[in-house]
Amino acid sequence: MARVKRAVNAKKKRRTVLSRAKGYYGAASRTYKYAKEQVQHSLQYQYRDRRNKKREIRSLWITRINAAARMSDMSYSQFMHGLKLSGIELDRKVLAQMAYEDIESFNELVAIAKKALDA
Repeated sequence: MARVKRAVNAKKKRRTVLSRAKGYYGAASRTYKYAKEQVQHSLQYQYRDRRNKKREIRSLWITRINAAARMSDMSYSQFMHGLKLSGIELDRKVLAQMAYEDIESFNELVAIAKKALDA
């Protein structure tokens, strides 16, 4: 069987890991052993936080909607329930954007939700 020299592939692998570790603190950016460990952790954090970001953004939307609804003396849960009863199917992203940029139309939605709850 032919002899296999691994220098080129091993060097490429190490170079890739060290290039991904650029900017890390201390030995994690300079030595292969620590850089490899830190890059592995970084990739795990990256995977986890791509999912957590969706939760945080939704939470921000809900906070904005709640703040705008409370300015009209209505809680978030009552507002959302009133919208559902009145048949308005706007998602939280759009509602948060309306609460942030166009408060007049948001207040109209609050009035519609109040009317649906009273009926």
